[in-house]
Amino acid sequence: MKLLNVDTIEQAREKIISYIKQWQIKTERLPLLETLDRILAQDIYSPCDIPSFRRSTVDGYAVIANDTSGAGESIPVLLKQISSVSMGKIANFSIKSGECAYVPTGGMLPEGADAVVMIEYSEKITMKKDRITDCENDIYDIAVYEAVASGTGTVEIGEDFKNGDILLKSGTRIRSQEIGALCAAGITHINVFASLTVSIFSTGDELIPPEKEPVLGEIRDINTNLLKALAEKNGYKVLSAQILADDEGQIETALKKAMALNDIVLISGGSSQGEKDFTAKIIDKLAKPGVFTQGLAVKPGKPTILAWDEKTKTLLAGLPGHPVSAMMIFLLLFGWLMKIINKELEIKDLHITNCVSAKINCNVPGSSGRMLCLPVSLQTPFVKNENDLFFAEPIFGKAGMISTLTLADGYIIIDMNKEGLKKDEIVTVYLF
Repeated sequence: MKLLNVDTIEQAREKIISYIKQWQIKTERLPLLETLDRILAQDIYSPCDIPSFRRSTVDGYAVIANDTSGAGESIPVLLKQISSVSMGKIANFSIKSGECAYVPTGGMLPEGADAVVMIEYSEKITMKKDRITDCENDIYDIAVYEAVASGTGTVEIGEDFKNGDILLKSGTRIRSQEIGALCAAGITHINVFASLTVSIFSTGDELIPPEKEPVLGEIRDINTNLLKALAEKNGYKVLSAQILADDEGQIETALKKAMALNDIVLISGGSSQGEKDFTAKIIDKLAKPGVFTQGLAVKPGKPTILAWDEKTKTLLAGLPGHPVSAMMIFLLLFGWLMKIINKELEIKDLHITNCVSAKINCNVPGSSGRMLCLPVSLQTPFVKNENDLFFAEPIFGKAGMISTLTLADGYIIIDMNKEGLKKDEIVTVYLF
């Protein structure tokens, strides 16, 4: 087994990138409704004008804007309503000066109209014997109480997207908004990047599945499902997630099979210096060139192993067995990696999540020679003022305590060269 110097997070990431450049990221064509949160693998151009006809953005009356000049609450302009537009129907008539037509939101504008007066600024009336009265006839005179400019309340042909305009760029994450835009263009299938595949193993003679009742000395497995959920949340396709005993032969067989099928193989536990911690030994036996990082200058997460197999083009990682450590290292390395591949981050970007500023609510010591990742909860000030920040309360816990994560809203970073934080110091909280 090779003994390598402990790497910083940045050094480990640089090594990972140097190896995965050999990956050929595949694409797949999927029905639109199956692409939520996937990454677009093509530029998409609008195949038509959107909208394809002039339409109203409000309920009101289609008018010629010049006819409303001078209209106000005390002196309305009177126009003759000559027709109404129905939703989904062609407005097969035109209006001329002095006329108007009712049009609903989204309805087609008749020829001649260049603006729409909102119905709230109009009133149906009729003239009888030189006096104004309310009327319920089919055709009305309309009193307009607002002057409008040309284009008010309307959308022109192609104003949203013109035929041939780029609709979405390659690398766009597909959200509900993008699905809506593609539907508007009549696009029902798109090319997205195929998900990277991963298999996850948790090792330990003491581990049992969550559904089983443990006897003394056994514990329910946390990391397998924790890492599976994290992987899927970050866009990976999990092909396998299982518990393995601390048996060298069993682990070797499982890893060899997984390397042939996956882009990434994660092994939780067995990476420190215990009697049965032989993950690095097995990886070095199966993978060539094998282990390239053995230990990270980060707390928690120091006993992390990273390796590469040239033949299968597989990235392997031995993660710490403690859930907090495993989660933090996954986010810092593999959450980050997915965002790099999807071009959502630059390689130099250290953190992968949304963040907020907060005041730390107590003194916190650093960790000499190691970057400290500290889970925190966010507390709202008792008296909230416009410029107040959240308070960040550190969550300290003994190794292996899952409550450290369930209570946390995110984590803060204390650089390896910083002695610590003073109470009320401003910190950046990276949200889970």
